Amino acid sequence: MHSTADKRLFWASFLTLIAAGIGFSIRGAILGDWSKQFGFTQGELGNITGGGLVGFGITIIALSFFADRVGYGPLMILAFLLHTASAVVTLAATPIFDAYGKEATFQCLYWGMFLFALGNGTCEAVINPLTATLFPENKTHWLNILHAGWPGGLILGAVMGLIFEATKTRWEIQMGVFLVPTLMYGLLMLGQPFPRSEAKSAGITLEGMMQELGLLGAGVASLLLGLWLTQSAADLRLPSFLGWVVAAVLLLIFGYFSSFRLGHWMLAFLLVLHAMVGYVELGTDSWITNITGTILENKTYGLLLFIWTSGLMFALRFFAGPIVHQISPLGLLFGSAVLGAIGLALLGSVSGALLLIVAATIYGLGKTFYWPTMLGVVSERYPRGGALTLGTIGGVGMLSAGLLGSPGIGYKQDYAASHYLQDNAPATYQRYKSDDENRFLFFAPISGLDGAKVGTLLGDPGENNGDGKKLAQDIANLQQAGRQLSEVKSLEKLNSWWQANKVYADQDKGPLEQARLHGGRQALIWTAGVPAAMAVGFLLLILYFRTQGGYQQVHIGGDVHEKKTLASEYPAGGDKHPGGLGSEAIQAPGGIKPAT
Repeated sequence: MHSTADKRLFWASFLTLIAAGIGFSIRGAILGDWSKQFGFTQGELGNITGGGLVGFGITIIALSFFADRVGYGPLMILAFLLHTASAVVTLAATPIFDAYGKEATFQCLYWGMFLFALGNGTCEAVINPLTATLFPENKTHWLNILHAGWPGGLILGAVMGLIFEATKTRWEIQMGVFLVPTLMYGLLMLGQPFPRSEAKSAGITLEGMMQELGLLGAGVASLLLGLWLTQSAADLRLPSFLGWVVAAVLLLIFGYFSSFRLGHWMLAFLLVLHAMVGYVELGTDSWITNITGTILENKTYGLLLFIWTSGLMFALRFFAGPIVHQISPLGLLFGSAVLGAIGLALLGSVSGALLLIVAATIYGLGKTFYWPTMLGVVSERYPRGGALTLGTIGGVGMLSAGLLGSPGIGYKQDYAASHYLQDNAPATYQRYKSDDENRFLFFAPISGLDGAKVGTLLGDPGENNGDGKKLAQDIANLQQAGRQLSEVKSLEKLNSWWQANKVYADQDKGPLEQARLHGGRQALIWTAGVPAAMAVGFLLLILYFRTQGGYQQVHIGGDVHEKKTLASEYPAGGDKHPGGLGSEAIQAPGGIKPAT
């Protein structure tokens, strides 16, 4: 039985993800209001929403080094202050605009978004190890319930966004909604004693936690950090190799303080698999509404389909425990990866609303258990890592989503759409291709379609804002904000291009619609290869554990009581823990079948 205080801390943690989900949904819905009020272009809005995206992942990893040492309570106070500060800074946009103009307003909104991301990262660094500490004998089940808060927040935010749009509610009121769950989690945690993690209770030092992660695990995270640092160096017009130098130095520093222990190969393998999870779950979600809206020829339908899949995720995460008891966490992950691959392939192939709903349902079922079950596996197998191993896997997932998932899926859309046009309407391609090349990792650079040009002709699916109407609205927003077209060179250039090329609109519209549809579909089909690779990885782990007697949870210095409890929670047999002094593998009877 768990105390009332434990449950109070858990539901407070749950509310942090509700707040994060609502905040992300609402902020996406009010971008149009910011454009109209402050005269921002689509590119400027994209820069605002990108504030802190990668910072989310870095915050998780950085604070995980201190979570067990500082304690969960102080970090949650920091998270509450960051969330509150993000609201204060963002809500100051209107008076800032009236007093200082558009540039100051841009900075206000950018840093408001950045503070929000930092708050979310701080929460994530705490709530995962906190939940594992509160429910040490059933971690995967409770981590799944915890992470039902994220899709729950997304659903609430999306539904409220539709209501607010219909009622023409001011954006300040819309954005302030996320403060309700923020205040609730703050009040629930106020004055509550926080437990010490398993690792800290066992007297494991930060050095011991770093040794549990090891150079192999840290190396996976360093690769993603190096990729981010090379991009940052390029933005600062510095040699890109400096990013890899800094990442290598950070890895050497980690190695020094961890006595250059290699760590566990399996933990490093799980980190690689979770990088794929971040790619396919969060990376795909950043595009899925746009792509399905294009397929259904209505942006709102795409949003409703996203609400449906998020609803599936929210409901099913409450039932992960019984499933895990039957097939083990790795079995659940394997099945999820298979469904995810099938769902994405179908989404990119089928036609018609009904078949698309079926495909989206299969995809939604597949992605439901990825993230929290991976956290559960790492927490169960490597408890000596404390908050550090959990934070690293969460950070790797977020970094992969921001650095690989979203840009990678965007690259695939550009590649497929541009090649389609080059083969079928080369003149149209020449008019609508981007002046800049799209680069992604080591793949060949391509000149994709210019999103602003395509949007000017086609508009948003189902919005009736094509044929230059969207461009005209952007110009009207500028003038309404007291700005001149000449102040925004990109918009002035786009307007000049449109005036010269709108005569070809009827000729270009059909091929562009087909190219946009083809690009989105092909991107989903190619992305299906990621969960397919994940399925192979999980299958290899399942086969490995069979040679060891089956998957099982590991406790630090387990006693007889822990063994009996685990046997009832995971009646699937077990192996010896592959390493880690002080860790004790818990043997449960019954092979891979539930004990009867």
